[in-house]
Formats: sequence, structure tokens, C-alpha cells
Amino acid sequence: MKTSVIGFPRVGSLRELKFATERYFRSEITEEELCDTARAIRIDAWKKQKASGIDLIPSGDFSFYDGVLDTAFLFDLIPDRYRQLDVSVLDKYFAAAHGYQGEKGDVKALAMKKWFNTNYHYIVPEIEDDAHMKLVGTKPLDEFSEAKNEGIITKPVICGPFTFLNLARFVGSKDRNDYMDEAASVYTALIKKFGDLGAEWVQFDEPYLVRDLSTDDISFFEGLYKKILSGKGNVKILLQTYFGDIRDIYDAVAALPFNGIGLDFVEGRKTADLIMKNGFPEDRKLFAGVVNGKNIWRNHYDSTLKILKSLKDAGIDTVISTSCSLLHVPYTLENESRLSEGIARHFAYAYEKLDELRELKGLSEGADDEALDRNRRIFDGNRYQADEAVIKRVKSIKEEDYTRKPLFEEREKIQKAEFSLPVFPTTTIGSFPQTKDVKANRTGLSKGTVTEEQYEKFNREKIKRCIRFQEEIGLDVLVHGEYERNDMVEYFGANLEGYLFTEKAWVQSYGTRCVKPPLIWGDVSRKKPITVEWSVYAQSLTDKPVKGMLTGPVTILNWSFPREDISLKEQTQQIALAIRDEVLDLESNGIRIIQIDEAALREKLPLRKSDWYTEYLDWAIPAFKLVHSGVKPSTQIHTHMCYSEFTDIIPAIDNMDADVITFEASRSDLMILDSLKENNFRTEVGPGVYDIHSPRVPSVDEIVEALKKMTEKVDVHKLWVNPDCGLKTRGEAEAERSLNNLVKAASVMRSRYETD
Repeated sequence: MKTSVIGFPRVGSLRELKFATERYFRSEITEEELCDTARAIRIDAWKKQKASGIDLIPSGDFSFYDGVLDTAFLFDLIPDRYRQLDVSVLDKYFAAAHGYQGEKGDVKALAMKKWFNTNYHYIVPEIEDDAHMKLVGTKPLDEFSEAKNEGIITKPVICGPFTFLNLARFVGSKDRNDYMDEAASVYTALIKKFGDLGAEWVQFDEPYLVRDLSTDDISFFEGLYKKILSGKGNVKILLQTYFGDIRDIYDAVAALPFNGIGLDFVEGRKTADLIMKNGFPEDRKLFAGVVNGKNIWRNHYDSTLKILKSLKDAGIDTVISTSCSLLHVPYTLENESRLSEGIARHFAYAYEKLDELRELKGLSEGADDEALDRNRRIFDGNRYQADEAVIKRVKSIKEEDYTRKPLFEEREKIQKAEFSLPVFPTTTIGSFPQTKDVKANRTGLSKGTVTEEQYEKFNREKIKRCIRFQEEIGLDVLVHGEYERNDMVEYFGANLEGYLFTEKAWVQSYGTRCVKPPLIWGDVSRKKPITVEWSVYAQSLTDKPVKGMLTGPVTILNWSFPREDISLKEQTQQIALAIRDEVLDLESNGIRIIQIDEAALREKLPLRKSDWYTEYLDWAIPAFKLVHSGVKPSTQIHTHMCYSEFTDIIPAIDNMDADVITFEASRSDLMILDSLKENNFRTEVGPGVYDIHSPRVPSVDEIVEALKKMTEKVDVHKLWVNPDCGLKTRGEAEAERSLNNLVKAASVMRSRYETD
């Protein structure tokens, strides 16, 4: 057997690419210096995989921002607004990724959405009617050659045409069918170029195949790949799928002359059955995704070897692979100095998963029994910490605990009287910029160079300035700025029982944004109040309402590495009860508006609609309701969601029974508004009026125009005005200017509404 990796992390083991890119944005280094850093990261990844014995090492999986955006630039599918910027190609690329505002122009970024069921975000390609697919870029070819110069023949990776065209947004009259011939032509040309360079395999990533597919989808896929594969020459083509099984299209895939087919045995619930019931083509290689690319627990060798043996017994030529790209896990345990050996031995990050692939290869060939014994010892006994009180509390949850009283319509009237807010009430989502001094204060506390007293005094001064600023510009509902928080999930996990924390387990979320997901190690509970002191202090500084800021149970679960011994539902219920305690404590301490963010609600939503309500929404929505069902009618519950496709689950979101929901909307051109109107959305709503992931400062007129569009689809008495996400990644100057313009725009709309 051989081994293969679908993709590898690309920000550097210590986030070197993040820091270099941010320095480039600040004009502190040149483009050449940035590219030098990127090259060093790529070469290090290839050498590490080669040293670990990986047979098929990917290239082309590196990206400065996003692989889907790379594909758009490779094939010249660039909207005119970026093409016309008088800047370098790289800066046009970054403009498409996060916008541009400067002397050369002012353009918004492309939309950004979650990559299937992960916390990674991809940039949505935008295809205009006059666009034509042409092979104009050289990035994946250059990277193959770069690896070859290091003595490593890699397996080039490219986003497949079926996935790319299905994820793209067509802004004119054309659709994917209009691009079938062009797509086939450019992909065939790319294959030929790889062949000329000496590539043996080329990997086409097609995760879209694990979704529900129609007969039209299948027909389009077949027509597209018949054209591509007819011109592949001697290059071997690997069709790589992940994040599920391909039950709708298995037969069609098997009938096409791919040289390899990559299938997911971790999330693909029906993958094994599909193979055993339908057989597998004798002349193909099966790339079996048996090493989990999304979680950090050690692979259970006995279970995996059973799968590999069944494939071998069936006479299938198998390559041992990761289940998906290792982009979704941290680099290496080598950077973790604080985890004890007894705990760390249970985990495998990207580097360690390379070792698992090598050891599984040896074991499948009848060697390396010591590795099997070592692996078995890891799974001896119970590796998780049990808390009987938590288990008992979850079991005692009653159906009425999920229901808030009175009904929404009655609460809405009570809250209108309670807060007396104007039409177009203004607020922000939560966090304010995490400036260098904020980060230094937190780091000083962890290193012992800043005392607890100094830490709290600093944060109180920051909160005071934050409140004063919001009052001065005229915001209606304030926030305290979240200066005490490093991350919206890690912060809560650090204050909950049952969590473990890493030191440098960074995972890319988008672009230069990395997160450090906590690990659920046992049953989860809240030992003491987490946010109450900060919220109460902030509220004491003003007569305006200050929101209590919490992260919801589904998001905490989805942005953690979960346990594998109990269900996601039970883990979420445990977290929900802990956050419920925090909600009730905030309320009893005079906090009248409480925001419970569920930014990642959609993240673990099954990719097949038939499974939505039976495997996820049936417990995810009730978990959120459990958090807030005990508050008074006059307490206003907000939630926030961002950077996912929410339009098709709007009824479920309305059923969360929050009082106000804020959405990301600006980067997606407010497309969610149509769905809100179509579904008679009852909850008060704040579609984001500007994109906080871009350094652009929106003008007053721009925000007014966005609000005008909103009033066409949303009742003005239900409409809130806010950014589309928290401000932690922005600089203070741009955040303050943007919020100032937001308040002015709301004032313009109020005057027009009152005049009308």
C-alpha cells in the first residue's frame, strides 16, 4: 500500500505566513519578502511529508488566502472591478479577498462563506457574463516545479471544475452550463502542462459530490469529466472527495476512467457499504480516507485496520489517505509544552497524522507490531473525565425547559416599552479592536509580568473609553468591547470545567485569521460566573443598555475539538446548561439585553438536506432555546450568525425564539433579505450593513443605500443597524470611522422615515 495526503496546513507551524502577510499589508515588507516566507513554508511542508514516508505528497494546496480564489485567478475569472485596479496581481488578489481602499481605487471584497461543514472560509468566485475561462496563471505549475527542484515529485492539487462552478456566483444571465466547454478545455490544458513537467498524478478536489445531487448535477458532472478525461494523456487523475459519501453519484464516478477515486471513510457514513454492495473498478486505485483530517484524537488502529483488511480482501488496490485536507488541524504537538505526556499521547496534529499514515501502512503489510501495541495502550481505559452531577443534570432536562414564555409577539411589545429605542436602533456585534496593548496586557498576565490587579485595571480603562466613545457617537445599545477575551470560544472554554487548552494549536479560519480551538476533555460545567463582573462594570458607566456578550452552546461545540465517546448532542446540552447559568446570572445582576452568539450554527449541519432535522437541527435549535428559556419577558435575547449560507434554514433560525438576530449580509449583497421576506421572518433582525473583514471604511451614503434595500424587505420596526461581525480584527481608527458613519446613516434613515 501507498500513502497519500489530501492537503497540508499552510500558515506555518508558528503562523509565519499570517505575520508576514500582515506586515505586507502594512507595507513593512516587500512582495518578494512575502513570497520568500511562503516558499520556505511550502518547502518545509514537503520535506516533512517526505521524511515521514508519505508516497503522494500534495503541491498546489498552499494559498496566500484561499484555494478557491486561487482557482478563479488561475483561470482569469476576475470581476472587472479588481482587474481595473492599477496594482500588482497579488494586490488585486488581496483586494478580491478583503477589499481595497486607497489612491488606486475603492472596491469591496468578494463574498466569503464557510467551506462545507468546517470553520474554514472560502472566497466565493464571481463570474460575470463577459468572463471566459482561460489558463492565465501559473501558481500550481510553479509550485510543482519548486518541489521538483527540491527533489520531491508531488501530486498537484486543484479545486475541481464541478465544485468550483457550483460554488461560484453567476452575476449575469449565464450559469454553469455555459462554462462546461471552457472548463473542460482549461483543465485539460492544465493536465497537459503538469504532464510536461513530469507529474504522475494530478488531484482534482470535488467535495461538492457529497451533497444531495440532482439528475442535472450528475449529467453535468458526467459531461464535464468525459471531456476532461479524454484528453488526460498519460497523467493519472485522482478524483478526491471528502466531508461525506458520494451515494448519489457513485455509479457515475465508477464508470468514468479516473485512475484513482478518493473516498471519505470518516464522515462518509455509507462509503463502505457503497463499495461492498456495488464493487469497485478493478483498474482503479481507491484512496481510502481513514485518518481523520478534522479532529485531533489519535487514530484507533484496530478499527482502521479492519477497514483496510476488508478492502484488501475485496481485492481493491488501496492507498491509505487522510479523510480530508489537514488544513483543519494544527501543525504539530512539538509546539505544545504545557500538555502532559499522559494527555498529549491521545492527540495527533498534522505532523503526527503523517506518522499514523506510515504506521498504518506498515501494519497493513504485516509489520510494526510495536506501533500497534503502543496504539492499543492509548485506548486502554477511559480517557475522558466524567462528572456524574453533569450527567444527571442533562438527563433531568424536561421538554418545557426548551420553551420561553410568553410568545414572541407579546415579548416584543413588552421590550418595545422597556427600552423605548428609536426606529433603526444601532448597535455593534460585540468585540472592539484587539490592539497591541490589549494583547500585551493579556500575554503579560499569562507570563506573570502583569499582576491580576494591573490586568483588570487596564481592561476597566479600556471598557470605560469604549463606553464613552459609543455614547459620544450616539449608539443606542452598547457593548463593553471584550478586551478580556482572546477568542469567543477559547475564552469560555477556559472558564468551563471539562476543557483542555493548547499553546500553539493554531488552525486557519480565513486569510490571516487563525483560531486555537479548545479540546473537550470531559463533562462540561460552569464553576463560577464568567462574564458578569465585566458586564456589570460596563453597565455602571452608562444609562444606555449594555449587552451581556456570550457565545452559544452550538458554536462553542462546533469550534472545539469534541469528544468521540458521547454524542455531539449530549456535549452541546452540557455546554447549554453552563451558558444558561451565565445568562440567568447576568439577568439577576441587571443586564437587560443579552447576546448569545451562534456564529457557527450551520457548521455541523449535514451536507444532505434529508439529514438536517434528524441529525442536527433537532438538537441544535433546542440547545440554544435551553440557554435562554428561563429569562424574563422584558429581557431581550440577541444572537449573531455570520459567513454561512443561512437562507435555506431561515425557518429553523426563526424557531430559535431569540428577540433579535444579526446576520452577516454585506459581502453577500444582502441576498438573505429575500429569504427573510419569503419566510415571514418574525424575529427582529440586523443584517450587517458593512464588512468588518475588510479594511475599507464604508461611507454614510453606502450604508444608507444598504438600509434602503433592507426596508424593501424588512419591516422598519423590526430592523436594526449594525456591522456584520465583531471588530476585533480591525484597527481602532477605521473601526471608529466606520461606526461613526453607521450612526450617521441611521440618523439619515430616521429623518426620512419620520418625514414620510
